[in-house]
Amino acid sequence: MPSLHERRNDIPLLVEYFIERYTSKSGKKIRRISKATLDRLTSYSWPGNIRELQNVIERSVIVCDTENFTVDESWLSPRAEAGNSVAQLLAKIPTTEEKKAIEAALAEAQGRISGPSGAAAKLGIPSSTLDSKIKSLKINKNRFKTA
Repeated sequence: MPSLHERRNDIPLLVEYFIERYTSKSGKKIRRISKATLDRLTSYSWPGNIRELQNVIERSVIVCDTENFTVDESWLSPRAEAGNSVAQLLAKIPTTEEKKAIEAALAEAQGRISGPSGAAAKLGIPSSTLDSKIKSLKINKNRFKTA
């Protein structure tokens, strides 16, 4: 299935679905989605795919205190989109080079994968993606940990 970035026409339907889902759980009433918010959601690249969209909508519903749905602009930051280009770059390089890049990031992060100083942040990819890559490339992440 193509990524959410390639299925921009599906985003408004998914937004409505997730809003309905999370408002029914929270007991809130949301009657409108601001056009600026819908435009922002549609134009965003969604490096985390549909789960990222789902998380953004859930958070927005939780903090929403009006009937007009909006998304905090900082949750769709350009920094996250910049990370997407790094992830795409990692996907295009040969496996040996990818392994070297991951090992270098792990060494710099002293074996830590997640968090602001973790290897995933340094590579600009989600920690779950990095964890999968570490397993598939058979990298021993423990050798980078310091005592």
